[in-house]
Amino acid sequence: MSTFGVIVSTRGFFPAILAQEGRRQILKKLESLGHEAVILSESDTVYGAVETREDAKKCAKLFRGNRDRIDGIIVILPNFGDEVGVVSAIDMAKLDVPVLVQACDDDMDKMDLAHRRDSFCGKLSVCNNLYQYNIKFTDTTLHTCRIDSDEFTNDIDFFTRVCRVVKGMKNARIGAIGARPGPFQTVRFSEKLLQAYGITTCVVDMSEIIFEALKMQNTPEVMQRVQEIKSYGTIPSYIKEENIIKQAKLSLVIEKWLKDNECNASAIQCWSSIQQNYGCAACLAMSMMGEKGMPSACEMDITGALSMYALYLASGEPSGYMDWNNNYYEDRDKCVNIHCSNYPKSFIGKDFEISNLDIIGNSVGFENSFGACKAKIAAGPMTFAKISTDDAKGKIKVYVGEGEFTDDPLDTFGGSAVCKVPDLQGLMKYICKNGFEHHVAMNRSKCAAVLEEALGKYLGWEVYRHS
Repeated sequence: MSTFGVIVSTRGFFPAILAQEGRRQILKKLESLGHEAVILSESDTVYGAVETREDAKKCAKLFRGNRDRIDGIIVILPNFGDEVGVVSAIDMAKLDVPVLVQACDDDMDKMDLAHRRDSFCGKLSVCNNLYQYNIKFTDTTLHTCRIDSDEFTNDIDFFTRVCRVVKGMKNARIGAIGARPGPFQTVRFSEKLLQAYGITTCVVDMSEIIFEALKMQNTPEVMQRVQEIKSYGTIPSYIKEENIIKQAKLSLVIEKWLKDNECNASAIQCWSSIQQNYGCAACLAMSMMGEKGMPSACEMDITGALSMYALYLASGEPSGYMDWNNNYYEDRDKCVNIHCSNYPKSFIGKDFEISNLDIIGNSVGFENSFGACKAKIAAGPMTFAKISTDDAKGKIKVYVGEGEFTDDPLDTFGGSAVCKVPDLQGLMKYICKNGFEHHVAMNRSKCAAVLEEALGKYLGWEVYRHS
């Protein structure tokens, strides 16, 4: 559910009764979709519409008083509307939130003076003024449409997701648990560039997490988490109970620290300190958090966690994290994506094995490596994204795109997926040329357009949309 500031505009020499009807329709529509509206009442202005500067001042005051509630602004033009009234209200409110501009269809059998709208033309004037004031806005799919149309319902859904991403990213707090693995310079990033956009990195040394877990007793809370783990996936009989308990304690400690620090997502030093100094893997704890909408990225990749969180905000679905890893035979639009893994349960879509890490287990001991979620990702739609800080150029850059997880056969270990992306070779060239990491966030949805709009238009980041 979102809360929108709503501006219904009218112009004096067009039928004002259309504004009254438009106001009624948009409020009914938003209520039916589960949203709330902040809007002038019909006692504040004529029909609660915005036309004059005095109307705009009243609207701006109302919006400012609800600053903490309003996620975005929806402008409705039941007739030509008044571009100065609209832009003045938004400019004076200074909410810095996304704006959606809608204009109503004319009925060709009602083009007389008593019924004509001319919203088609009025929208051009409103958008021109928004452009002059450097107020970013989102357009509807069709230049004009009925408020009660399915097209506008879809536009509101899209806009709701855009608002959610913008608001979430501007206030994001990402937990950095531990240090990045020494050999992985690829995951270096700029805290300062992120902070300039309101994104805070909260840090904790891995030793603090480990010692909290070590001193934790086998409390009822711990044993309840053990049962959650056992029902989350299939654990082979050779896994010792003490290792499952270790995993439960680690999971609880990490989640508590994130909650205490009001973090939305996290990136964890998942090897090899935790295996050597505590005796289990972090993947399962990360997977379970991801399933709850608290994304967690591997190898202390903060911008990776941010990418996962952006995808989650855009879709409402859990996100996974993986490597662009292998070619798939000679099909150049397919590749293999792998991690150890921390994929959320819903990413897999079926029963799966929770056991020891494979590659890392070889070096740190399999008895110290319980917690890998091993499975192949189920076939279905997919959106990929990667946010990166380009420190040398002082900017944040992103690539996004869509593809699919396929059901092509794959014989390998860990958590894996076969992905199909149109012009995959072109994407790989773009990633290489522009210095992006080998990591990528993926989500079981189609939401690239939402991320492009939110991160590119409203946050002002450099966004490449692959297609």
